[in-house]
Amino acid sequence: MDDYRGRCRLYRVAVDGGLPTALPMPRAGSGDYSPDGGKILYSPLFRDFRTWKRYQGGWAQNLFIYDLERNQARQVTDNVRTERDPVWLESGLFYVSDQDGTLELFRYDDERDEHRQLTQNEVWDIKWASGDGKQRIVFEIAGRIGLFDTLSGQQRQLQIRVPDDRVRTMARRIKVANQVEDFDLAPDGKRMLVTARGDVFTLPIEHGVTRNLTQRGDAHDREAAWSPDGRHVAFISDRDGEEQLYVVAHDGGQARALTTGLTARLYQPNWAPDSERIAFHDHTGKIHVVDLDGNRRVIADSPFEAATDYSWAPDSRWLSWSRRDDNGTRSLFIWSRSDNAVTRLGDGFFSAYSPSFGRDGQHLFFLSDREFAPQIGSFEWNYGVDRETGIFAYALTTDAPNPFGPRNDETGTDASDDDKENGNGSGEGAHKGKEDDAKDVRVAVDFEGLGDRVIRLPIDADNISGIALTESHLLYVTGGPFYYGRQSDVPTTLKAFDLKKRNSRTIVKNLSGLALSENGKFVIVRQNGSYKRFAVADKNGSKTIDTGNLIVERAPATEWAVVFDEVWRRFRDYFYVPNMHGYDWQTLRSRYRPLVEHVSTREDLNYLMGEMIGELSVGHAYVSGGDLQAPDRSSTALLGARFEADPQSNRYRIADILPGHNQEPKYRSPLTEVGIDVAAGDYLLAIDGRPLTTADNPYALLTDRGSQPVELLVNDKPETHNARRVLVEPVNDESPLVYLEWIERNRAYVERETGGRVGYLHIPDMGAGGIYEFIKWYYPQLRKQGLIIDVRGNGGGNVSSMILQRLMKRPLAFGYQAHNQWQDTYPGQSFIGPMVSLISETSASDGDIFPYFFREAGLGPLIGKRTWGGVVGITGRGALLDGGTVFVPEFGLGQPGEGWIIEGEGVAPDIEVENDPTSDVDAQLERGIQEVLERIEAEQPGFLPKPPAPVKTPH
Repeated sequence: MDDYRGRCRLYRVAVDGGLPTALPMPRAGSGDYSPDGGKILYSPLFRDFRTWKRYQGGWAQNLFIYDLERNQARQVTDNVRTERDPVWLESGLFYVSDQDGTLELFRYDDERDEHRQLTQNEVWDIKWASGDGKQRIVFEIAGRIGLFDTLSGQQRQLQIRVPDDRVRTMARRIKVANQVEDFDLAPDGKRMLVTARGDVFTLPIEHGVTRNLTQRGDAHDREAAWSPDGRHVAFISDRDGEEQLYVVAHDGGQARALTTGLTARLYQPNWAPDSERIAFHDHTGKIHVVDLDGNRRVIADSPFEAATDYSWAPDSRWLSWSRRDDNGTRSLFIWSRSDNAVTRLGDGFFSAYSPSFGRDGQHLFFLSDREFAPQIGSFEWNYGVDRETGIFAYALTTDAPNPFGPRNDETGTDASDDDKENGNGSGEGAHKGKEDDAKDVRVAVDFEGLGDRVIRLPIDADNISGIALTESHLLYVTGGPFYYGRQSDVPTTLKAFDLKKRNSRTIVKNLSGLALSENGKFVIVRQNGSYKRFAVADKNGSKTIDTGNLIVERAPATEWAVVFDEVWRRFRDYFYVPNMHGYDWQTLRSRYRPLVEHVSTREDLNYLMGEMIGELSVGHAYVSGGDLQAPDRSSTALLGARFEADPQSNRYRIADILPGHNQEPKYRSPLTEVGIDVAAGDYLLAIDGRPLTTADNPYALLTDRGSQPVELLVNDKPETHNARRVLVEPVNDESPLVYLEWIERNRAYVERETGGRVGYLHIPDMGAGGIYEFIKWYYPQLRKQGLIIDVRGNGGGNVSSMILQRLMKRPLAFGYQAHNQWQDTYPGQSFIGPMVSLISETSASDGDIFPYFFREAGLGPLIGKRTWGGVVGITGRGALLDGGTVFVPEFGLGQPGEGWIIEGEGVAPDIEVENDPTSDVDAQLERGIQEVLERIEAEQPGFLPKPPAPVKTPH
């Protein structure tokens, strides 16, 4: 990477080592030298590892011939689809293209400027073509090595046997404490239940053995829940090829399926208190209830999204949950087992969610967003909402008490008892506090007038994310506001509200998950990667749980088959359109599934699955990670500098120092910090006492050094006499410094070429980094007369609408102050002048969406090249069996009258400008300057001077 995203370059390095040097093309993907070494057949774009088949967006590669002697480039292919894998042989020029549907081998006749297809495989792609320099080309096809003889035109498969001890396929024992997916607590709090690496375990809090209840490896068992009577564990498993709900005895044995025939992804088994039924939901929005005999019914079906916060009443006869309404808020619903009726609670005007029944069955507690005091931003006179959630309760019957009503201290036993009986005084009418009485609870609900029987608990509104009830306490979790790009300054905290004393105390801070025991006495929390059990009523009662014995025995090949099927089902279940873009998804599974047998590494499996999901011709279809069994990657201590070889002295000089912005940690440049006596042109003679000559690569001396400082020996001459020893704190990533140098160069160029009238800012993505850069650069340039907004190489995200809303503000009036010349716009922070946006082939995802609606909003023209064209969004849906990741395109984008937009096509510019592949001149930026200046001249934007002072005296 030589410049910013999308600006990769090709390098060459001497066979005897030394520092690589860049080839003259300003940007380049893969390429191949001509036989005489004077030219290169190459693509300026690099997209080879993307699995999007039959791609036709802006990132589709074309091939060029670069003449190294003349410094000239000539485009030789121009199909709407991809041309890749350039090969230059004595017998001619060749490449691979999917213009007929699959990647096939083509020949290019340079003299006649003609292209001819050489292969016709129809089903499998030819990939990674490489030549022998003379007449033969090898490639991968269907997981095998193929060979094509360009003179005879014959294609055949090579029979290659590579001796392999298959170490990465051998079964082994794996500690999986760091792969826990979910956890629960035994009803009495004595054991912990976890799922990890596809198995279900119970382990002791203090003493005893760790039990693996399922021990399979050929299935992904997950989301386990302990029955309230302690006898069974329920869990979800795909052991029959589809996910079903199973139960197993708490101490192990044969698991039994409670469901059959389901073909959906299942979640969150939740036992009824009587241990006779289990509620769970699927990805389609249905809530199911099944008993231990396998009798199942669907009790709810949400049209908008899955309901995930269902909660049983203590008598097991009612279930409550929340569901999104068509206005976007959430409403509570309640199901009656006796008559199968579902009733909505409230009018849906304000969000209500996370229902939880009181232990005595008289109240339904819930969260609701009903605090509307705004938090005002610093850069704009605008608000955000924070700490908006309160805790409330429905009095389920007309005679249910208010446990938080007025109190009056009286003396004498009789008065105290009367107060309790009437629901006043201590408030114990809302919770009997006797575990023996729990089985006698019978819940009733008077629906008429229920909306008027809402009680607000005496707990301050906060960022509250969940509640749970015990006999004596209400547990709730608070946290800080959401920050994009950094952790909140408020730790996630578990608190316990004493229902009798009406005060809260902190149980634990910095947690990332919790589980409450059925008896309400204990809670397990995950904290900094470890697990602790706390006694709810004991301020000092915590125990750390030893997870060291969470061990599985795994044969990778067995797991790989499970992972493949998981990925296939995820796409079936979550793909944004059910027709799978017209492809037969079952047939594609049948095509690729047999190849799993030939996989020898987890990377191979990811490659295979990537090829399968790539058949859907869609962006954002990704698989990655898993148990790669890969060694740790080397780390390099970087100095924020570029080196050049001095052939006369055989030493390295510091050619350039990246300036950075040392006020910001992300842009700290080591050699520019105060006290560092190093300048461009200095010779770098030694690193940490090891002499450095051009026979070595300097980065080899900076590799795997840990986090310690680096000692440099530098001098303005290539000799050690009077050389300086300089201690430097390196960085582990120079890309922020490279990026900053690029945008600062662009900004300075725009400033210089426009006499300071036009501003420039670049938005690198539509996430944390993009907002950071927008805030940093937009507001200081609000007084410019015009603005260039550069989203070339934008990596996407989800904040484009936030940025567009700010850019769409236009001044409706101007404000003036007494005794100074400052003026402001109304609305505040409105930009007054014309804008343009620069786009490129690597403006992607939300970086596609931004320019599309920049134009729709009438903000200005788009300049550059057609964008990537991938806007079907993704989100996480849980890890695969071995911790791998799969992202399924789920969220499409449409426009009235247009249908689906952008996906597979990209956003075409209003003014197409191609940057010369032989030049560093940024023609797109220059055209942006030209367009903005022309609009400034035509519109003459500016702040209005103060009007004449009004005279209001009577005439």
